[in-house]
Amino acid sequence: MTDERPLRRRATGENGAAGPASSTTGQDARRSLAARTGLTALLQRHPRVLVITALSLAFLLLGTGSVLAGVAAGSTQAAPAPTVSATGSAPTPEPTRAPPSIATGPTRLRTCSIAALAQDGRLGDFVGAVVDAETGELLFDRAATTPARHGSVLKVLTAAAALRVLGPDHQLVTRVEAGSAPGQIVLVGGGDATLSALAPGQESVYAGAPKLADLAAQTVAAYAAANPDAPEITEVILDADYWNPADKWDPSWERSEQTIGYQSEVTALQVDGDRQNPTFDTSPRSTDPVSRAGEAFAFALDAAGNPGGRPGIRVGASNGGTELAVARSQPVGRLIGKMLLNSDNTLAEMLARVVSKESGFDGSAASLTPAFAAALQGYGVTLDPAMVIRDGSGLSHLNAVSPLYYAKLFDVIADGGQNLSVLSAGLPVAGKSGSLASRFTGDASVARGSVAAKTGWITTAYSLSGIITAADGRRLTFAFSAIGDVDGSARTALDLLTAGAYRCGGNLSNN
Repeated sequence: MTDERPLRRRATGENGAAGPASSTTGQDARRSLAARTGLTALLQRHPRVLVITALSLAFLLLGTGSVLAGVAAGSTQAAPAPTVSATGSAPTPEPTRAPPSIATGPTRLRTCSIAALAQDGRLGDFVGAVVDAETGELLFDRAATTPARHGSVLKVLTAAAALRVLGPDHQLVTRVEAGSAPGQIVLVGGGDATLSALAPGQESVYAGAPKLADLAAQTVAAYAAANPDAPEITEVILDADYWNPADKWDPSWERSEQTIGYQSEVTALQVDGDRQNPTFDTSPRSTDPVSRAGEAFAFALDAAGNPGGRPGIRVGASNGGTELAVARSQPVGRLIGKMLLNSDNTLAEMLARVVSKESGFDGSAASLTPAFAAALQGYGVTLDPAMVIRDGSGLSHLNAVSPLYYAKLFDVIADGGQNLSVLSAGLPVAGKSGSLASRFTGDASVARGSVAAKTGWITTAYSLSGIITAADGRRLTFAFSAIGDVDGSARTALDLLTAGAYRCGGNLSNN
């Protein structure tokens, strides 16, 4: 249970009482008059001395008050249990004037601390950053510039890179070309994992995705028109060479991601994200997505009336023959929404590889760090020199991005320019949608509906990063990660910490 202890107030001066009342006698009045008369005379004789003395005394008093306020704010760090101290009633002193030789402006004294919440043992080796989106100021810093793993939060970078390179209206294409021999066609993958083998009228997890049946019908008609004397399709060549088909599984990934059903192998040709059951987000994936797609297409050709029935299949390469048919994915903007809301790993990997290819790289996993760096630099956020992009989904523990980079990028995302409104619209909302629908309960429920963020989870990290519309109306951007020997309870600790930042708003202190 969270132990909430507010900041202690000083015991004196809160109610204006200064001790027992006293009366003024005539003698007191005369003494007072004499004192005032003497002070007047002194002021007339030594005006500069008195002014300087008064200013010095005022400076000392203000400095002492600032020190005491700092001690009170910092004292929350010693709390034995996670607390949030959001005492908005603490007055903000007038800023002192800096000497002319120091080019600094007044600094706001912030009094609201989430330090104890950040020390929750469930957060492991915690790293985090909170930025004031209106000023760009770093309000909260816990190893904020240290590159670290953040799990699926990395999909935010994949989405931003895809919007920058491809644009929200770009569509991924699967083509059918004429082969080099009679009766032969080539099915050429272009990175669209949403192409569905389900019958018309049925929907996969990618509602509205293109259908293999439509591609097959186009193909049979076009092939027959081009070959009226021999309209039979007898063989389908499967081309997944858009990037190297052997570069399909990162060695740092756990194979259980595939067998349980969180991730498919990363091949440019596949159907339904290679799911065993295309209607379930989490469904076991095969060890050969390319052949599975080919078999489904052969059945679809037979169903579409291919005179030769179901053709044979084999893996090969296109020879650049005449295009017979094409299937186009939904726009990238729609794919990003699906990827972010349900944290779809396969979509993320496909988009990352296509970003690489369309940026002039080779589509390999090894190319993702330079490809993403080239794409993301256009947003004007300084890149981490030590940034490592191992994959597009965040599954690898070898990914390394600093919390501050995420917070700063979300600052740009929150503004919604450069097509980034597509990204912010696709984020899960606390207590409302996507992977945050069932979170932010109990003490964290105060922030439900006010946090739009991407969740992250791998076996050694739980993360949350996004945008907070704080209680005071201030917009904050943040990135929090619990790293190391952590478990599912870290989610609750992250929610409480985020809710603490929500309560503090612009009054959030780094103490």
